[in-house]
This record gives sequence, C-alpha cells and structure tokens, in this order.
Amino acid sequence: MPHCIIEYSKTVDISPTQLVEAVHQAVLETELFDASHIKTRAMAYEHYQLADESKDFIHVTVRLHNGRTTQQKQQLTAMILQSLKHLNLTTITITVEAVDIDSDSYAKLVII
Repeated sequence: MPHCIIEYSKTVDISPTQLVEAVHQAVLETELFDASHIKTRAMAYEHYQLADESKDFIHVTVRLHNGRTTQQKQQLTAMILQSLKHLNLTTITITVEAVDIDSDSYAKLVII
C-alpha cells in the first residue's frame, strides 16, 4: 500500500500515462514501500473552478496505512511534487497530500 490517486484538469497538457508514471516512479524512489504494493491511478475532471490564476491543476492524494512518520510523509509528498515539477507544465497548481487510512476498517479482496 500506498494508493496514489491523481486528480487533474482534463485540459492539462500531459497524458494520463505520463502523470501516473511520474507519480508512481517518485513513490518508488522514496524506498518507503515495496514496489509490488504501490497502486497509482488518475482521474480527469472536466468541470472545476480554481481560486487562483492557474488554468489547470494536479492534485495527488496518497492514502497510507498508519505508521509512517511525519518526516516520511513529508519526504513522500516532496518527491512526488518534485517529479511533477519536472514535467515543465505551465499555468498550473500542483498539490500533494499524504493521508492515513483507518487500517482497522480497511478491507481488501483479491479475486484471481
């Protein structure tokens, strides 16, 4: 685990594949997680309103089981932010957050 959820404006000048790859690779490079546990997905928004001068946005939520330190979460969000910054996008707001999930109520089922 983590679950990396990328939300972005549909008009952002980059492919969803590039976004997913950039975030996934950044999370992998933190060395905080086993590669087989990282899950990354992206969802485009057609309708949105921003409060600043940005034309587009990218927001990444990383959902984690409890147990990471604040420093580890800061490292994680900084690495993702840096990776997205290197995509050289303009007129965009990029935000990243790490959120603890309630591990006691988390359920998982794998069907093969």
